[in-house]
Amino acid sequence: MTYKAGIVGAAGFAGIELARLVLAHPSFELVAATSDALAGTPLAKAYPAFAGVTDLAFSTHAEANLSACDVVFLAVPHTAALGMAPALIAQGVTVVDLSADFRLKDPQTYERWYKTPHTAADLLRKAAFGLPELTGDELARASAERARGGAALVGCAGCYPTATSLAAAPAIRAGLVDAQGVVVVDAVSGVTGAGKKATERTHFCFANENLEAYGVATHRHTPEIEQILGLRAGGLVFTPHLAPLNRGLLSTVTMPLSPDAPLPSTSELVQLYRDFYASSPLVTVMPEGQLPKTASVAGTNRAHVGVVVHEAARMIVGIGAIDNIGKGAAGQALQCANIVFGLPETTGLDYVSVPV
Repeated sequence: MTYKAGIVGAAGFAGIELARLVLAHPSFELVAATSDALAGTPLAKAYPAFAGVTDLAFSTHAEANLSACDVVFLAVPHTAALGMAPALIAQGVTVVDLSADFRLKDPQTYERWYKTPHTAADLLRKAAFGLPELTGDELARASAERARGGAALVGCAGCYPTATSLAAAPAIRAGLVDAQGVVVVDAVSGVTGAGKKATERTHFCFANENLEAYGVATHRHTPEIEQILGLRAGGLVFTPHLAPLNRGLLSTVTMPLSPDAPLPSTSELVQLYRDFYASSPLVTVMPEGQLPKTASVAGTNRAHVGVVVHEAARMIVGIGAIDNIGKGAAGQALQCANIVFGLPETTGLDYVSVPV
C-alpha cells in the first residue's frame, strides 16, 4: 500500500532532507512540497541533487492539497505548527511535526521557554513524543489510533535532545545516576542545525574556522532533555556549541554516579548499554575504547553511542553522535511515520554513512 505524503517547509534543510528520504521510500509517495518563497520552482532547480529524480515543484502552503494526504510532515519553525496541525488533524490527516510545538507535555513550560502562548494545548495529550528508542510506547499508541481510523500526531524530538538522551538514558534508567546531582551536557552541532537562513553566527565568514558556545544556560532544548530523561528541574547544565560542519552532532553527557551504586567498570556499562538498545536497529553502542564520530553517521538516521566510567570522579560519561538533520530531524520524522503506519521502522532509511 502506498500512502500520500506532504512536506510543509520542504525548502529548508530538514525539509529537503525529508524530501530526499520520502522520494526513495517504498511506501510513501511525495505529492506536495511547500515553500512560499520558492513556489513554482522545481525541487531539482533549487537543489540540483534531485535532477533526474523528480519533476515535483514547490507549491505555496495555501495551494497544496494537504487534506488529500495520509501524512503531512511539518518542517517549520516553532509556533507555525500550532496554526497548521489542528486543522489537519480535524481532516483526518496524520501529522508528524519536526518543530518544538508538540514536544513538551506542559504548555506552561513551553510558554516559559518559547515566550509565546501554546494555542493548541488540547492536542498535547494526544501527541506522541517522537524518539522511538525511548518513547516507543507513545508511538505504539499513535499507531493504534491511526489503525482505528483516527489521525495521529507526533512531536519529534529535537536534535540535541536526541543525541543527549540516547547517550544518557541507559545509565539513568538503570538507577546509576545520582538523582540529586547535576547532569552536564556539552554538545556540538553543524551549521545546518541553525536553519537555512544565514545569520551573523552562521554566515560562512563567521562560522568557518570558528567554534563557539551559544544559548548558555538559556537554550530551549533544556526542558526537553529534562523531560525525556526524567531529570529534576535545574538538574541539567546544557551548553550547545556551533562547529564549522555542514551536518553532524556530538553530545558528551557527564553524569554523577549515585552514592548508593557500586562503581561499575566501563565494560560493564558497555554491556548495559548494548542490552538496553538490543531491539533498536538504528542505535549502535561502540566497543570499549572506541568512541562515536559524527562522520560515521553523516547522511544516515543512525546513532552511535559510547560510554566510559571516570573512576576517580565517580562519573559516567556518555557520548552520542548523530546527523543533526538525519536522526536529529528528517530521518527521525520518517522513522516515526514508519512506526505510526505499521511499517518496519528502518524502511527507507540509510544504514551506512559514506565511509570517507
